[in-house]
Amino acid sequence: MEMNSSCCTPPGSGSAAVVHRPRPTVGGGFQLVDDSGNAVTERSYFGNHLLVFFGFTNCQTVCPPALARLDRVLDELCDHADQVRALYVTVDPERDTPEVLHAFLSARHPRITGLTGPASEIEAMKKAYHVHASRVDTPDGYRMPHSAFTYLMGPDGEYLTHFTDLVDSKDITAALTVFLAAR
Repeated sequence: MEMNSSCCTPPGSGSAAVVHRPRPTVGGGFQLVDDSGNAVTERSYFGNHLLVFFGFTNCQTVCPPALARLDRVLDELCDHADQVRALYVTVDPERDTPEVLHAFLSARHPRITGLTGPASEIEAMKKAYHVHASRVDTPDGYRMPHSAFTYLMGPDGEYLTHFTDLVDSKDITAALTVFLAAR
């Protein structure tokens, strides 16, 4: 069998093959309540780029640095920060009521909006964003280990990219600036 020297060209074809990869399906519709008690959907945020992070107010390890990083991104965006909304979606709706989220965020991260709602809606949103979070019972209650990605969504709710916990705020800001300039 004759092998073609181009790794992307099938044997016998005269041109390079183009590989089309499907765009990841991340995000979608939701019906939740913000930390001020207002009913919100994905459409409530259309027109703005979104930084979406999933966590919970009792988190001691992952969420504090992630929320501080979101604050730094908003600071670094300067005059462009008004084009971006940061959302903190609870994975623990049992404890994170709108009042709890509001007290927590207004004291520490007033530019970040908290979202909560019925457990079924939170589960649907976690699934749409491919977020892992599960309740683990402990002798003194429970904890909620969870994945730690920050999702960047476009002004029409479309998935643009995501960032791991290891990505610095300056790198997130740089990527976001590119998407804002393309708008």
